[in-house]
Amino acid sequence: MEGSRPKSQVNARAVNLTRDPERTRAAILRAATAEITAKGLTGARVDAIAERAGVNKRMLYHYFGDKQGLYLAVLEHTYAAIRNAEIGLNLDELDPAAGMRKLVLFTWQYFIDHPEFLSLLVTENMNRASYLKTSKQIRTLHAPLVGMIKVLLKRGAAEKTFRSSVDPIELYISIAALGFFYMSNRHTLSTIFGENLSAPDRLARRGEHIVEVILGYLKPSE
Repeated sequence: MEGSRPKSQVNARAVNLTRDPERTRAAILRAATAEITAKGLTGARVDAIAERAGVNKRMLYHYFGDKQGLYLAVLEHTYAAIRNAEIGLNLDELDPAAGMRKLVLFTWQYFIDHPEFLSLLVTENMNRASYLKTSKQIRTLHAPLVGMIKVLLKRGAAEKTFRSSVDPIELYISIAALGFFYMSNRHTLSTIFGENLSAPDRLARRGEHIVEVILGYLKPSE
């Protein structure tokens, strides 16, 4: 916490950030993500975000305009992170079934490792995507993902590993939904069923279950 650091260290950090625009912007985005995840868009305060980031509030306005502009930047940055990570999977180097399995397990693990991503999705859906609709880059960010899945499906159909005429967008929604619902509702589901669905072994089993469901759907009919 900033309050536990000597004032000289905090000031030195602020000076360094001021001299490095990239680091300053990244620090503000990290702080805003944490603040919005913890308190929601309405509860998040610009003063608290600036303090978390170790910058003057004026710097925040300089880079993002206002709280709404910062929130949109957080959304875009969050989506860009997962989309860039997906590109790094290099699925074209694997056979279609192995590539699809890797994509499914990556998506599942990403949800586990990045609860802030799920939280932001919930927040923006409650806003009916009103902020995301104003983004000039969100659709461009998602084009590589759809293209990557299309290639996998096409290769799989050609090899008769996958059924033909599968909609890549519908397929990805199913992959995401099978993980998102579990992670978003695991506390209530744990209570209902009397099992700890957050336990590592249960999370691993869920990942394998999602793989089996998706590959089972993609299997061509005999």
